[in-house]
Amino acid sequence: MDDESAGAGLTTGALARRLGVSPTTLRSWDRRYGLGPAARADGRHRRWTPDDVAVLEAMCRLTSSGVPPAEAARTARDATRPPAGRTPAPASRSRAPGALPLGDVRQECRGLARAAVRLDAPAVEEQLDGVVTEYGITVAWQDVMAPALHAVGRKWVSSGDRYIEVEHLLSWHVSTTLRRHTPRLGPAGTPVTGPVLLACAPGEQHTLPLEALNAALVQHGVPTRMFGSAVPAEALAAAVRRLGPAAVVLWSQSRATASLPLARQIADVEWGVRGARSQTLMMLGGPGWAGRSCHGMLRPTGLADALDTLTAAYGTGPGRDLTPARARAGTGPARP
Repeated sequence: MDDESAGAGLTTGALARRLGVSPTTLRSWDRRYGLGPAARADGRHRRWTPDDVAVLEAMCRLTSSGVPPAEAARTARDATRPPAGRTPAPASRSRAPGALPLGDVRQECRGLARAAVRLDAPAVEEQLDGVVTEYGITVAWQDVMAPALHAVGRKWVSSGDRYIEVEHLLSWHVSTTLRRHTPRLGPAGTPVTGPVLLACAPGEQHTLPLEALNAALVQHGVPTRMFGSAVPAEALAAAVRRLGPAAVVLWSQSRATASLPLARQIADVEWGVRGARSQTLMMLGGPGWAGRSCHGMLRPTGLADALDTLTAAYGTGPGRDLTPARARAGTGPARP
């Protein structure tokens, strides 16, 4: 920080975070297109000056709009090179054309969105792994992943099909990251309390919120059974009778898939010996249930609320983040 404030320039890591790219991408652009720093501190360490940053910001804007990297590099150098005899104006931070409507979000979310718009898969993957490792699943989902996904969806709706490839790439890497950070389930046995069953309502294809909840529950030691998208009503009822789950989380992204009769049917399923019958705790997740009369069923306000409720049922307690970085530090996930 002292070096940067003294005018020594940005480090490669700091510049990568600012631009929303990976350090590997910056080194690749330096090696392939000569977009490296003008000077190196002590002859070794890379330090990026404001002029260097201006070139790379132009490079990011051009590649985001679909210009091939080699052509974008030439244009970026020419566009930021001051005319002969003229002192260059101070570089200003610019908004890339087609930038996503994010609003007030974490800096990590902005970097993730920029990388997704550029279709820079290595940068997307690196940033997702970084926020999960640093903050844990709950904060990473609520403050970084979900806002970026929502922004892509809004941009897609307002721009026709132009951003559908961005949504597909970002969704794939979010899902991959969540699964990568989901621990293996414990050894088979006969737990005192049944697992948490997670399923999308029939016709519902949006699984990412359930994948985030599944990863967080398993990290907290809660057994789960993940059934994924568009589970038929008959199959869902059969699974409840076979498993005797402590809770069922039924996700609906839209009102078209949010069936209250189905939810009540699943909540009424009973199992066990005569005279000691059990029923499941029914939790309805997703915006599709908004405005519905869900008497007797839980409606969490978000991932953290759902996690607190379900972990309390298993005695693991809310707020216990088992992400390695947080476990070593002995603290819970930070909030903005």
